[in-house]
Amino acid sequence: MNNALATTPVLPDRFANPLRQIKGVLDQPIVRRSLPMTMMIGLIGAAALAWATMSTPTQKTLFTGLPDADKASVTAALTQASIKSHIDDSSGALTVNEEDYSKARLLLAGQGLPKAAPGGYAILDQLPMGVSRAVEGERLRQARETELAKSIEEIDAVAEARVHLAVPEASVFVRDNASPSASVILKLQGGRSLSDAQVNSIINLTASSVPGMKPDSVTIVDQMGALLTKSGGGAGDNGNDQRIEFQRRVEDKYRTQLIQLLTPLIGAGNFTAEVQADVDLNETQATREKYDAPGVLRAETGSWTGNQKDAAVTGGIPGALSNTPPASSTMQTPQPANGASGSPAPAPAAGGAAPDPMKQSDSFQRAYDLGKEVSVTRAAPGGVKRLSVAVLLRDPEKGRRTAMEIGQVTDLVKSAVGFDPARNDNVTVISRKFAGADVATDTAPWYDAGWLPIVARNVTAILIALLVLLLGVRPLAKALMKKRDDAATDRPALGAPIGSSDDAAITTAPVVSLDQLENSRGYDDRIGAVRGFTRDNPTRAALAVRDMIRADAK
Repeated sequence: MNNALATTPVLPDRFANPLRQIKGVLDQPIVRRSLPMTMMIGLIGAAALAWATMSTPTQKTLFTGLPDADKASVTAALTQASIKSHIDDSSGALTVNEEDYSKARLLLAGQGLPKAAPGGYAILDQLPMGVSRAVEGERLRQARETELAKSIEEIDAVAEARVHLAVPEASVFVRDNASPSASVILKLQGGRSLSDAQVNSIINLTASSVPGMKPDSVTIVDQMGALLTKSGGGAGDNGNDQRIEFQRRVEDKYRTQLIQLLTPLIGAGNFTAEVQADVDLNETQATREKYDAPGVLRAETGSWTGNQKDAAVTGGIPGALSNTPPASSTMQTPQPANGASGSPAPAPAAGGAAPDPMKQSDSFQRAYDLGKEVSVTRAAPGGVKRLSVAVLLRDPEKGRRTAMEIGQVTDLVKSAVGFDPARNDNVTVISRKFAGADVATDTAPWYDAGWLPIVARNVTAILIALLVLLLGVRPLAKALMKKRDDAATDRPALGAPIGSSDDAAITTAPVVSLDQLENSRGYDDRIGAVRGFTRDNPTRAALAVRDMIRADAK
């Protein structure tokens, strides 16, 4: 006995073989009995964890870095709309389910949330006392940039805007003064674009908001890096752009008229129309002057002389003889209107008054105004020199369009565009089968649908849970129930006398005798055999202990 204890120390073996100790713990009857239940609970927990992990939708960040007040407002609005949200404890980001992202953005935008950190001129309210002039100037510039960006974002096609102002310091020297400039970065709405008029509006808005800034100093860029402002500003380039834009508007006008005319008759999507307009974009101006032949006397200056001593003195009694005209005098050649002094007087016109017999010579200067007519004709650009229209009709599914139908459509098109044979206008209308007319409208493939990831995630979680239940929990449950049934059959009935048929059934099984225990090689082997006997046959071990106690009592 002493040799066995000396050769096999208990403490070193216990600490040197932890695996054996773990195995010994697992070999204990109570542990073995509870092991199936423990494994079943673990598998159920693993299945629940897998379900929670797989069934949770993918999260998408909605906002980051929001103040606490905005987080509370946004979370309350999402909860009221039945949209689940989550706030990350580490980063503070607000996330929602991926399928609810667009809905949440639209909802919050409609309610004006989040009310971001103070911006615009509200920044100036947070200036502490005693700040330097440089800091105050930077804050003022930042406030102007924020307010300009908010004003630009009011345009429908603009989603976001950022403004950068470069305002130099004022100098007392005129030669050192530099004009301010600005750069505007725009993020446009999906599928939207800015017209030239809108770009010019943004340029003038920005230039008017900063003292001393000129429109040429404003640069606008979109989110794709495209320059929206015209570089150079040459008159020729702008003129060409205006000409092309004017021609495009004329063609769009005719095309819109055709669409409005043919859509009720043929149906949307059953025709296509194209218009090519040769527009006269040249501006002409003509001036014409016209003079009338007869002149109008405007001014007359001069003098005349006569012979008074030879002239007869008028006298006598008034009567018929006193009214008799004098004898005719010698006619002289008339002088021009602005003739020299001393030239003979002009001849009287036929039927006019007779020349004065007392006049010997005269000298006059006369100025005449001629009739003048000035006509200025200015032809504005935009006249259509030639118009070409092409209309393609879709044939019906069965049959073809008749020549009468095509002729009627042709007459309608000519009336809509103002067909003029004098301009050599051309209108062509044909009817054909459209390519791919029998193919359904192209749609997104089914594997790109938004509902597919959700269904796949839920189905995967369900399959994992079923596999765990069928392959793990069910066999363990069966083994546990079988062991309980075996233990119930091996356990003697409560209150049954010792030595009954149950004891006989139990004792009929092979037991380890004392001779076998004595024949063991060592002390540890004996202990192991006893432990194995007790572990495998707990009921028999209890009966053996009972018999031993009774034997000792006797």
